[in-house]
Amino acid sequence: MLHYLLKIIISSLIIVAIVELTKRSLFWGAALASLPITSLLAFAWLYLDTGNSDKVATLSTNIFWLILPSLVLFITLPMLLRQGFEFWLSLAIATSATGLAYYGMVKLLGLFAIRL
Repeated sequence: MLHYLLKIIISSLIIVAIVELTKRSLFWGAALASLPITSLLAFAWLYLDTGNSDKVATLSTNIFWLILPSLVLFITLPMLLRQGFEFWLSLAIATSATGLAYYGMVKLLGLFAIRL
């Protein structure tokens, strides 16, 4: 139980740090948020939990393939906001578009026998 609490605290602190830094500097907040911190934490937690480096390698490869569709969010959200759409609606549309992009990427990779 202490292990899970530690994961939650460390992960939460990183998110709070990104938000607080962004309030002071949009550039540095974006720079910190753009780092693969979530992936690094996932690698560390997975390895500490399982001791299985093959699972970490597979997770890393899967993340690689899913980076492209995740970029749809970062293209769609600012476009909608700048067009005057309300924030929550823009976020919902951008998230939905990203979900469709993930689906499309998984189907496309399947055509090349790449299974995630």
